Amino acid sequence: MNVYVGMDVSLRSVAICILDGSGAILSEVDLPCEVDAIAAYLREAGYSVEWIGFEAGAMSQMLYHGLTAKGFDVVCMEARQVAAALSAMRNKTDRADARGIAHILRAGWYTPVHMKSRISHNERALLTSRKTLQSKCIDLENEIRGLFKVFGIRLPSRLSHGLFDQTVRPILEADEALSLALMPMLEARQALFDAFREMERRLYAIARHDPVCLLLMTVPGVGQVTALSFKAAIDDPARFKSSRLVGSHFGLTPRRFQSGEVDNPGRISKAGDASVRATLYAAANALLMRSMKSSHLKTWGLKLMRTKGRRRALVAVARKLAVILHRMWVTNTPFNAEGAA
Repeated sequence: MNVYVGMDVSLRSVAICILDGSGAILSEVDLPCEVDAIAAYLREAGYSVEWIGFEAGAMSQMLYHGLTAKGFDVVCMEARQVAAALSAMRNKTDRADARGIAHILRAGWYTPVHMKSRISHNERALLTSRKTLQSKCIDLENEIRGLFKVFGIRLPSRLSHGLFDQTVRPILEADEALSLALMPMLEARQALFDAFREMERRLYAIARHDPVCLLLMTVPGVGQVTALSFKAAIDDPARFKSSRLVGSHFGLTPRRFQSGEVDNPGRISKAGDASVRATLYAAANALLMRSMKSSHLKTWGLKLMRTKGRRRALVAVARKLAVILHRMWVTNTPFNAEGAA
C-alpha cells in the first residue's frame, strides 16, 4: 500500500501523520526529531512510502538529506503556501498540522523548495558570521558615541571603523572615570572588529579562488561580498527556467493585486533572501554612483534616475543585475558592457 507521510517538525520532536491513497488516516505518532528514529518507525510500519513531506524550516536541511540518504522520496514545501492551506483548520495543534501537511502532499497542491548543497550553506554561514560581527561593532560604536555626548564629547560624524579605536582610546585614558566605565566596551569592540577583519580576509580569499565569483565580479560594482552572496543563494542556476525569475525570487519585482476592475501594482514584494537583496542594491548603487566604467546598464540606470528618482532607479538596476548575473553564470560568459541592459 502506497502511503503519504506528513510531518510537522519542531526543534526536538516531529508529529507524523500517515495517509493512504484515499486520504484515510493510518497512523499518527510523535517521534524525536532524528533521522534514524523516523526512518526506523517507517520501516517497522511496513508501508510503501510514496512521499514524505514537511514545510521548510530550520531542521528541514538535516531531515531532507538524511531521509533521502535512507532511500525515501522527500519533498520540502514552501512554508507560506503550507501556512495558507493550514489556516482554514479550526484548531492548530502539531498533530492537526501534520495531518494537513499529509493531505497537501497527497493532493499535490504544493511548491517544492530547492534544498541547497553543503557548500552553499558553508558560504552562507561565513557571510552571516561576517555580517553579525559587523553589526555588533557598529552597535558598540554607537553606544560609545551616545555615552560620550552626555559628557560633551562629540566624535566626528564620519569616522572609519579602523580609526575608531585610536580616536577614542586617548580620550578614555585621559579621564579615569570614563575609562573605568567605557574601556571594557572599547576592548570588546576592538576584539569584535579584529574578528570581523579576519572573517573578511577569509571571505575575500574564497571569492578570489572561486571561478563563479570571479566571473560575476566582471560586472562593475559587484564585489566579493555580492558575488559570494549571490552564488550561495542561487546554489544551482539550473533550478530557474528563466533568468527573469531571479529578480522576483529575491523580492525585487512589484506586488500586484488584481480583482475584477481593480488592478493595483504596489511596492516590491521583498520576498526571498533579504541579505542578497541588500547586496544587490549596494552593488547597483556602486555601479551608478562610484564606478567609472561606462556600460549600457549604467547608462540605462542613470536615465531612469533622472525620470523616476534615485531609489526607484537603484531597485530597477538591482533587479536587472540579478537577471544579468544569473545569465552570465548559466552561459559562463563575462559581463558585456555594450549589450547588458
